[in-house]
Amino acid sequence: MTLSKIAIIGVGLIGGSLGLAFKASDNSPVEITGIDTNQASLAQALERGAIDKADTDLTAVADADVVFLCTPVLQISRLAQLVIPHLKQGAILTDTGSSKLLIKENIRQQLPQKIYYVGGHPMAGREKSGIAAADKDLFKNKWYILTNVLDAPAAAVATISELVQRLGAKVTVMDEEHHDLCAAIISHVPHVAAAALANLLNFYPGYAEEMLSLAGGGFCDTTRIASSDADMWADICIANAEAIASGLENFQMLVDGVISATREGDRAALYAYFKEAKLCRDTVLMRNSCP
Repeated sequence: MTLSKIAIIGVGLIGGSLGLAFKASDNSPVEITGIDTNQASLAQALERGAIDKADTDLTAVADADVVFLCTPVLQISRLAQLVIPHLKQGAILTDTGSSKLLIKENIRQQLPQKIYYVGGHPMAGREKSGIAAADKDLFKNKWYILTNVLDAPAAAVATISELVQRLGAKVTVMDEEHHDLCAAIISHVPHVAAAALANLLNFYPGYAEEMLSLAGGGFCDTTRIASSDADMWADICIANAEAIASGLENFQMLVDGVISATREGDRAALYAYFKEAKLCRDTVLMRNSCP
């Protein structure tokens, strides 16, 4: 498929970074239309060169070859329903939502013939949000997961894969359930845990300011992602509820074990807990260059 026009709905961190990365790519140029309800975000996206045209009306997707839905995850299915009637035949709809099964189930009920859907999730992000935080290098050397590849035509999957590679990302393919489980354990549960650590300060209101003044890298690094957008993470917990809840239950069992061992003075159990964690983390570090 020869691409000439892309529409990005939602020009925040991810949508804005997509636009900047496509514009910085050495591949054939594309015209990018940014669509958002926030006029200030559109103006900034134009100023930064992330998009060529700005619009607040979803009908602006009419001549797009590919449409990226880059909104909070619970909005994606509803937006797809509004967008699909305006797409031309042969257009490809994709998204950047961090849970996939719910989106797939909703979108495939709406798709007419000759309009295609390929799910997508870039395993990249920052604790800051909005177009001001967008970065052309956000996706470089990061995994970008494609889903729904068995239902979509091979040509549509190949088109999205080629676009993802323009971003400098690495492409992998998963089914939706497997994706949602992986995302829950390596992304969603850690965000909940980071937020819990930040909220832990609220239990010590008389000392919180002093504690923070003493905080070193451990607390700051571990809670960094707690600064992420609250709307986005509330939506993610709803959209991937079962996998996240299951992961949190396992996490809770681990913490409960530490509580018991600590109260009972069971040093052997505590040593085993930290030793196993170190072994697991060090193995991940060696295999995957995890920072």
